[in-house]
Amino acid sequence: MSTVALLFFPLAMAFAASSDLLTMRISNKLVLLLVAGFFIVALAVNLPLQLFAMHVLCALIVLAVGFTLFALRWIGGGDAKLAAATTLWLGFGMTLPYLVYTAILGGALTLLVLVLRRIPLTPFIARYRWLERLHDSKQGVPYGIAMAAAGLLTYSNSAIFERLAG
Repeated sequence: MSTVALLFFPLAMAFAASSDLLTMRISNKLVLLLVAGFFIVALAVNLPLQLFAMHVLCALIVLAVGFTLFALRWIGGGDAKLAAATTLWLGFGMTLPYLVYTAILGGALTLLVLVLRRIPLTPFIARYRWLERLHDSKQGVPYGIAMAAAGLLTYSNSAIFERLAG
């Protein structure tokens, strides 16, 4: 059981990244699964109530900021929800490193996508809809990839991971 719980978050992050890459969407079902998974794992590892409440508070703050950024059209709605669900797992202690990694990886991803968009599409690549969409300058950048990678980079230092692994 602990192995499943330990791998749940990384697998969900991998799915979020691949989903955003292939569809430019982060499913509400995935976000809800991450939230439900946190509650189940937190109960399974007997996360102290005060720490549990701090994780929830952290996620609610990130969700409020994320929706504000979404209202300003600076980020996508799926990105706002994924950030909140991710920080639910990470808590206050790992949220700042997560956000810094997200910014760095997101900047690198954005630059990579901008460079790739300057290269003409070959007919071989153009037959894949997701590659064509990624190449389209009118489309955004699948920032969920950077967010998921940042979540994976910080997860092993989270209280949940330490309780599962220890």
